[in-house]
Amino acid sequence: MKILKRILLAALGGLMLLNTPAEVQAAPKKILVITQSAGFRHQPVNRAGKDTCQVERVLAEIGKKSGVFTTVNSQNAIESITRENLKQFDGMFFYTTGMLLPAGDPRDALMEFIQSGKGFVGAHSATDTFKKYDNYVKMINGTFAGHPWTAGGTNGFTNHEPTHPTVAMLGKEFMWKDEIYQYNNFDPTVVRVLFSLNMAKSKPQMPYHVPVCWVRSFGKGRVFFTSLGHNGSTWENETFHKHLIEGFKWSLKLTDGPSEPNPDLQAQESIKAFALFASQKLQLNESELVKKMQAKADDDQFIKLLRENSWKSRGKDMKLIQAVLDQLK
Repeated sequence: MKILKRILLAALGGLMLLNTPAEVQAAPKKILVITQSAGFRHQPVNRAGKDTCQVERVLAEIGKKSGVFTTVNSQNAIESITRENLKQFDGMFFYTTGMLLPAGDPRDALMEFIQSGKGFVGAHSATDTFKKYDNYVKMINGTFAGHPWTAGGTNGFTNHEPTHPTVAMLGKEFMWKDEIYQYNNFDPTVVRVLFSLNMAKSKPQMPYHVPVCWVRSFGKGRVFFTSLGHNGSTWENETFHKHLIEGFKWSLKLTDGPSEPNPDLQAQESIKAFALFASQKLQLNESELVKKMQAKADDDQFIKLLRENSWKSRGKDMKLIQAVLDQLK
């Protein structure tokens, strides 16, 4: 009887294991959460005398609920981002501003941590961090250059890859109320943009592509960034929670999804945004303008001119807009 009992218990244990979600079977990954503000401090990372801020609380809750990760919080990068301390972590999260670390080994340790095969997740102002540290800027691929789309506005977004696990929960088109950044030092050839502002459903409308979420490989590591997260209400949104959880899973290599750059898609988004803006400002036929521009989409110099000049214009200098149109004559 004892032998039979042992066999039945072993079989039962095997069945329970088969019916357990994969992320629960494995030990949760350990994430270092940095919410330090060496520049502007956003409300979601303001502890306001409490032990944790909103971002830290939410990440701890969704990490535990999903079984994917646990968190260790820090608002002191100099103390927490050291070679010795980083050995215990599988990934890192930034909702940060400013120059967090001195030059030299501390910054090198951060870059080498990601390049060694670890995960990096950045939200919102992670792109307003280390603006004078080229290696970080190249890693995250952009620096904050203003937010014409303010916290009180609801704008439209186009999901370019709704099958990608990190954005599948958002649908092909969606509306969202949040502050949206635009960027300097953005290189379309190194990242895969997953969703962008839909200028036709956003205000203000600008003549350039504004990426909002992207992924990339960085050495052996993976980087996931989403510009969403300024508003406290975003951090209480269940769809955003799913977006973050899947971002963590992807960066930690628990799920797969492509990270190869998609500059051609980004070029098409640049064309659409420019055509919308120029047709309204100069009373042109938008569809005809799109056709003319798409005919030159394989011309690298034209696309470069389009990106650079429309970006520099910021909707103010029509001479730069005209420089792009002159190339279509």
